[in-house]
Amino acid sequence: MKILVLNGPNLNLLGRREPSVYGSATLEEINIKLSALAGELGVTVDCRQSNSEGDLVDWLQEAPERFDAVIINPGAYTHYSLALRDAISAVGIPVIEIHISNIYAREAFRSHSVIAPVAAGQISGLGPYGYLLALRAAVDMVTGEGRP
Repeated sequence: MKILVLNGPNLNLLGRREPSVYGSATLEEINIKLSALAGELGVTVDCRQSNSEGDLVDWLQEAPERFDAVIINPGAYTHYSLALRDAISAVGIPVIEIHISNIYAREAFRSHSVIAPVAAGQISGLGPYGYLLALRAAVDMVTGEGRP
């Protein structure tokens, strides 16, 4: 089983960008933990980051050919990218939306996600640990264990 992990704009700055909001873990450290957990679960992860909306859309469109599920932290695109929303809606595989901070406890504009209605689920506010939970959830969804 293969899981695609996508990170949107500014997530390459984790560890130095607003550590009081996003913590001190870097994206590389998060990816290392994801890879370790993937090994334990017997799956593989492909972790990517782009500040470009077009890259994220392209990767989402290609995902069903190579991956069983997607974990995405859309960053600021969460709040307005209808292009990402449409791509997620079209892929036909589980997509889990993840946020390091609690977007519902921050500025009002951050409390609206255009992604959430088309995602299989959303994890928000649990810091880097949310990525690990999302990986476990993605595996369960693909194997059928995460469905009611």
